[in-house]
Amino acid sequence: MSVNPSKTYDQLLAENERLSRQLEEATETIYAIRTGQVDALIVQGKDGHELYTLKTADHTYRVFIETMNEGAVTLNSDGLIVYSNSMFASMVGKPLSSVIGMSFRTFVPPESETAFGDLFRMGWTEDNKIELFIAGAHGLIPCQLSVNALELNDGVSLSMILTDLTVQKENQRLLEINNEQLAQTNAALEVSNHDLLQFASVASHDLQEPLRKILIFAKMLKDRHTSELPADSVRYLEKIIDSSNRMKTMIVDILTYSRLSTNDDRFVPTNLHDIVTDVISDFDLVISDKKAVVRIENLPTVDVNPGQMRQVFQNLISNAMKFSRPDIVPELVISGGIERRNESGQEPHYYIKIADNGIGFDDQYAEKVFSLFHRLNTKDAYEGSGIGLAITKRIIDRHHGTVSAQSEEGKGSVFIIKLPLRKH
Repeated sequence: MSVNPSKTYDQLLAENERLSRQLEEATETIYAIRTGQVDALIVQGKDGHELYTLKTADHTYRVFIETMNEGAVTLNSDGLIVYSNSMFASMVGKPLSSVIGMSFRTFVPPESETAFGDLFRMGWTEDNKIELFIAGAHGLIPCQLSVNALELNDGVSLSMILTDLTVQKENQRLLEINNEQLAQTNAALEVSNHDLLQFASVASHDLQEPLRKILIFAKMLKDRHTSELPADSVRYLEKIIDSSNRMKTMIVDILTYSRLSTNDDRFVPTNLHDIVTDVISDFDLVISDKKAVVRIENLPTVDVNPGQMRQVFQNLISNAMKFSRPDIVPELVISGGIERRNESGQEPHYYIKIADNGIGFDDQYAEKVFSLFHRLNTKDAYEGSGIGLAITKRIIDRHHGTVSAQSEEGKGSVFIIKLPLRKH
């Protein structure tokens, strides 16, 4: 715009103020139209003043579509856009003012014309939705179009909501890629697990034979030649025997742990009281020697793998006897029941508690005790492989349950097992 040099500063300032007011009025008018405050406009044309009604002047409808995150347009019977929200204008990369009055088919690419034609035809009589492409500001946009006939002030129009599916489609594509990679990884893991199981089985068998000979000959030397050997040599033999016994236990436990990788998920209704009673009978000598007191209370009948659950109780009872305090009579209480849904919203489940009054441990290690080979005590003070609780956790995991520990040094430990009421 050129500036007339003959105008004074005051004249220019006054014109500036007038133009600013006009711009402000125009902005307010556009806002009023878009938010439903204006239902008609009177415009001076060549034939005098003309009245223009806004086809979709319904206030509630317009306010609603202006606040939507989706594109929204209203079409007349010829497919012309009689109303659009800002989001649709942004999607197609055009000013809102230029979108009004355009044919919606302008934004429909050739590959979507047939689908849109069917949607437009059926939309007047029934709600419908399809997925197709819309020509956007930066290329084709995958959209879901939902249409329904809408009764407004001046008659029936076709309301159309456009949901941009770009992010959803990209996420779906990435999900499919990830699922494919996951399937390949799972297949590789199955092969690897099978190989590891075979290796563990063969290795444990092959290791046990030479280990058995080491134990036999070490015991023979100790039993037959103790009087002939120096005291140091006898002590060394005893260490060889003790270490060999620990290694034998570890080999058996590793084999047990690896076998849990197989799909032995044959769950049957099992009376846990009978399982525990049977396991306790195996510890008769230890219990008698320590004068321990063992109580069994209200153990439920649960769908489990009996052999694996026997292993669980064997590990936990063995620990309770092993880590008892020398200056106090060991007490072990094994109880259970059903816990219904509580305030925290936890699913109903069976619970089993194994509580002892042994040496306990610092509660900060309550999760670490279930790690493979994790020991809180030296192997010289307490024998064992450090695998027992890892085996316990793996078995409970396979039963879709949880196992946790609570303990305090010098005051005993409580192991809590939770198993689902329903089969998986």
